[in-house]
Amino acid sequence: MLVLEAKMKGKDEQFEALDEAIRTFRFIQNSCLRYWMDNPKVSRNDLYKYCKVLADSAEFPWAVKLNSQARQAAAERAWSAIARFYDNCKKQIPGKKGYPKFKKYQTRASVEYKVTGWKLSKDRKYITFTDKFGAGRFKLMGTRDLNFYQLEQINRVRVVRRSDGYYVQFVVDIERTEEREPTKKTIGLDVGLNHFYTDSDGNTVENPRNLRKAEKRLKRLQRRASQKVKGSKNRRKAVKRLGKAHLKVQRQRRDFAVKAARCVVKSSDFVVLEDLQIRNMVKNHHLAKSISDAAWGEFRRWVEYFGKVYGVATVAVAPQYTSQNCSNCGEVVKKSLSTRTHICPHCGHVQDRDHNAAINILKKGLNTVGHTGIKAWGENDLYLNQAIASDKLAR
Repeated sequence: MLVLEAKMKGKDEQFEALDEAIRTFRFIQNSCLRYWMDNPKVSRNDLYKYCKVLADSAEFPWAVKLNSQARQAAAERAWSAIARFYDNCKKQIPGKKGYPKFKKYQTRASVEYKVTGWKLSKDRKYITFTDKFGAGRFKLMGTRDLNFYQLEQINRVRVVRRSDGYYVQFVVDIERTEEREPTKKTIGLDVGLNHFYTDSDGNTVENPRNLRKAEKRLKRLQRRASQKVKGSKNRRKAVKRLGKAHLKVQRQRRDFAVKAARCVVKSSDFVVLEDLQIRNMVKNHHLAKSISDAAWGEFRRWVEYFGKVYGVATVAVAPQYTSQNCSNCGEVVKKSLSTRTHICPHCGHVQDRDHNAAINILKKGLNTVGHTGIKAWGENDLYLNQAIASDKLAR
């Protein structure tokens, strides 16, 4: 699947209609979740049927305004949370299992349509929403890529509200593949806070620390927002400015992760990373903010995504003892987090701590290759086309 995004330009009353559609979408999703809580044995098809009950109910006259397939998409989102909870229980994951929660009002929210409820103009520069909310026609900013695809390839249309406006996302049913020349190179990556990552060749990439750099401005905007009278226009304006500042940090972090991941994948034929449990790592309150700011999880997701696009094998290995083991002799050398240089008393090997860990990570990955049968020179067929939408299966 490929997701194309464009910003929408329209009038205030049109965006108010979109807000109502988003609010109704959230109501359907929460209602389906409540229905499951009251009837734990229901299936996804039962949630679909309950959407019809809500639309026909005189108690909720606004529910029928939302497109029928959009109501189904809301039920699918509720079922996705339910299925994830069941899956975590089945796997006996320690700690919280992710029990589904009701969605509350947030600035960032969305409403999702399938193949009906919207209409694109012939030149792909305008989109019209045809449900009963009457949002009407919007101009799309930055829709050049839409001209390369047929309307039949668009499976979903998602309207996303953010602090700086409204965006529409088109989910295109297409397999993205890119050609590249094999480099005959394998690489192991050790992510960290001092350097964003250190590879097995000793190269480092600096940590951008986007949140830390913007922290002073964010605190000032937060103070100004908290000082405004609740419910006033000035408070709404201050909250909007604060949201835009956070959105800028989020986009900077994502842009860095995308570019770094693409460079790593295009320059290697086999990439090994650590399978870090970031959810557990952020429980350390001394390092939680820095770990979240580094966005290791997003970087890993983009490395795996570009691995599929460019046909590069990516493997995540267990992080245990990658920093403690000596990459030269394999003996365990205990060291604290503040010790940045690896000095082995057994063989006398001296190396930067992160470089030593990256070499150990690569060795673990190469051992994993032998067990999984992955071909490390761009010839693997590990990733097949799994982009089959659930609604496409239902047709």
